[in-house]
Amino acid sequence: MQNLTTNKEAAIQFYQMAFDGNPEKAVATYVGEHYLQHNPFVEDGTAGFIAYFNRMKKEYPDKSVQFVRAIAEGDLVALHTHQIWGEPDNKEYVTMDFFRFDENGKIVEHWDSIQEIPNKSKSGRTMY
Repeated sequence: MQNLTTNKEAAIQFYQMAFDGNPEKAVATYVGEHYLQHNPFVEDGTAGFIAYFNRMKKEYPDKSVQFVRAIAEGDLVALHTHQIWGEPDNKEYVTMDFFRFDENGKIVEHWDSIQEIPNKSKSGRTMY
């Protein structure tokens, strides 16, 4: 049986640790035996995840993430985030990441969607 609160906390800690520059520790702590990646810009498996976050830390050393929402159901956790990539682009993004957990409470699959935050909103509302 899945522990929804524990899975939400694990997904947040996993992602925060990777953003803070330690994807190796994030994988060792939170990822199961097999890790399936659905982001078309990241290679499958844990090596692809680690390489992506190490590259991003070099290219965007000030990149940060704020967790707006975390929702858990069954073996899935969804994170709604605000990312600020910093120099050289100073772009901001809204992301939605989905993580699937195995029966041992380890992350084994990831999907995501990312959208740049525009300067103006026709509705006048934020993306959060």
